[in-house]
Amino acid sequence: MRRVALIGLVALIVLLAAIFAFINPARVPLDLGFVRIPDVPVPLALAIALAVGWGLGVLSAATAVIRVTGDRRRLSRELQLAESEVKSLRSLPLQDAD
Repeated sequence: MRRVALIGLVALIVLLAAIFAFINPARVPLDLGFVRIPDVPVPLALAIALAVGWGLGVLSAATAVIRVTGDRRRLSRELQLAESEVKSLRSLPLQDAD
């Protein structure tokens, strides 16, 4: 069921993109600051902007995930060290219990 819903969603997105491209046949100049492209179709410019934004979002999320994973590993090692210390302290005989 999930696969059918995903295929339907992708088909809907492709259909909407095709309609948008058909409705907006205009061409616009694109100035990126370091390069100027004189004639770019509007749908292509928006698709490129979407892809670049998506890529930067994935890169940002990946750095956050890598940082959290490193913190988790460090905390796991510290927990194991603390647990082993507690075990060794529990096995020591009590002194000065009087």
